[in-house]
Amino acid sequence: MNCQEMNPLLHAYVDGELDLMRSLDVEGHLKTCAACTAARRSLQSLHSTLRHSDLSYSAPVSLRNRILAEVSNKPGETRTRKSAPWLWQWLAVGALGFAALTVMLRPGGTSNQDRLADEAISSHVRSLMPGHLTDVVSSDQHTVKPWFNGKIDFAPTVKDFATNGFPLIGGRLDYLNDHPVAALIYKRNQHTINVFVWPAAHIESGIIQTRGYNVINEDVNGLQYSIVSDLNRNELSDFARLLQQ
Repeated sequence: MNCQEMNPLLHAYVDGELDLMRSLDVEGHLKTCAACTAARRSLQSLHSTLRHSDLSYSAPVSLRNRILAEVSNKPGETRTRKSAPWLWQWLAVGALGFAALTVMLRPGGTSNQDRLADEAISSHVRSLMPGHLTDVVSSDQHTVKPWFNGKIDFAPTVKDFATNGFPLIGGRLDYLNDHPVAALIYKRNQHTINVFVWPAAHIESGIIQTRGYNVINEDVNGLQYSIVSDLNRNELSDFARLLQQ
């Protein structure tokens, strides 16, 4: 099984919807493919976030009782004609609400830069969950950089900026912008900084402030850097300049 064959199966595997043979095929591929393993971990984190979010809504008991009362009455042509419009109205309201929620969660017309920033923030937030921040823990750049060998098809530049107040913590594999990426983790006091690195065509540089986070995109020598943190704009900009040196 290759990555192309794996892609349509990964969601079903994470949801536990595959049969035994397909699951074994997927697990065999995951043991040898770092990119698909990172994609699986990202999906699992997303599922966990959604499962524990406040997006679900439980109907009040009064509504449940009202519906039960409507459908439990004696069946008859007269009653059916009377109750049907009420039920269709509720269904129409529910469909409209779902459509509105979909539009709010997936707004249209966003730029590539905004979409990338939103995706980078989501990956940053997932990384802060217990056990997700690092695959290799080290402040030694000569330990972190070789760890990526054979796991991605490019060599990220890894530096420790402890003397500047931004110590290197480690690294991990992640999945961003439809690509496996290297994620380098730094600290600034109690603030975590994720630096996502991958080879890419030029993407507009700049800083975006959204959802309480700052995102800086930089194109340095053919590598795209997406820097994410809740650190204030000035200090994160200072850190970005260190990366560019």
